[in-house]
Amino acid sequence: MITSSRETWLSRVLLVLLMAFTIVPFVSLFITALHPPGTYPGGLALPETPHWSNFVTAFQSAGMADMLVSSVFIELGVVPVAVLIGTLAGFSLGHLRPPGHKAIFIAFLLGLTLPFEGVVVPLYYQIRDFGLLNTRWAIILPLIGLYMPFAVMWMRAHFVNMPEDLSEAARLDGASTWQLFTRIHLPLSLPALSSLAILLFLWTWNQFLLAIVLVDDPAKRTMAGALGAFQGQWGIDIPLLCAGSLLILTPTLLVFLVFQRHFVTALMQGAVKG
Repeated sequence: MITSSRETWLSRVLLVLLMAFTIVPFVSLFITALHPPGTYPGGLALPETPHWSNFVTAFQSAGMADMLVSSVFIELGVVPVAVLIGTLAGFSLGHLRPPGHKAIFIAFLLGLTLPFEGVVVPLYYQIRDFGLLNTRWAIILPLIGLYMPFAVMWMRAHFVNMPEDLSEAARLDGASTWQLFTRIHLPLSLPALSSLAILLFLWTWNQFLLAIVLVDDPAKRTMAGALGAFQGQWGIDIPLLCAGSLLILTPTLLVFLVFQRHFVTALMQGAVKG
C-alpha cells in the first residue's frame, strides 16, 4: 500500500504536535528552575541571569546523595529478582505449559487489574507485623510481588510465540529443560528481557505511594518518594522545587534514551509476532 503525500504530511504534523506536547512541560520546568529563588516566574521567559546554583542548592538541601544511594539499592533489590522470577514463570506458562497453566494464567491476568492503591492499607499492616516498616525492604519486597503479574505476562507473551521446532530439535539432541531454557530460549529473549528491565527500573524509580506510606525516613525512600519531603520543605520556592524535580527525573530520562532501541525492538517484535 502506497502512502499518499497528504497522509505523510499529516503524520509528520501529528508527530511534531505530539513532540511539542511532550517537550514543552520539561522546557517550562527547566526555565522556571533558572529563575531567582523565592520568585514566581510566569510563562517561558528566560531570566536575565540564570541561577544554575538552584540545582546545587536543591541537591544539597534535599540530601539527594542519600536518596540516590537508597534508590540504587532498591533498584538492585527489585529489578533483577523480578526479571528472573518473571522470566522463569513466563517460560513455564508460555512454552512448557504445565497442567493448570490456564488457571495460573488467569490468576496472573487478574493481578494486572489490582491497583497499588487497593492494597496499600493491608500491605501496611502486613509489613508492620513483619517488623519491616521504615526500612528499604518495605519497598523492595512488595514491589517484587506487585510487579509479578506484569512481568510474567510480558515474558509469557514472548515465549508463547517461540517456534516449537527449536525446542524439538534441541530435545532430539539430548538437551534438558534447563539447557533448553538457558542455551536456546534465553539468548533469543534479550530484547524482551531488556525492555522488561527498563520498565521495572522506571516504575521503581518513580514509585511514590509505597515509599511515603511504608517508609518515614526520606533517605530510605526512592527518589520520587523523597520528593514529598522535598516539596514540604521547598513547596513555596517554585524555582528550587522545579530544580529538585528535574534532578529526580533526569536519571529515568537518561536510562530511557540510552536503552530506547532495545525497548522499541521488543515492542516491534511482539507486534510482528502478534
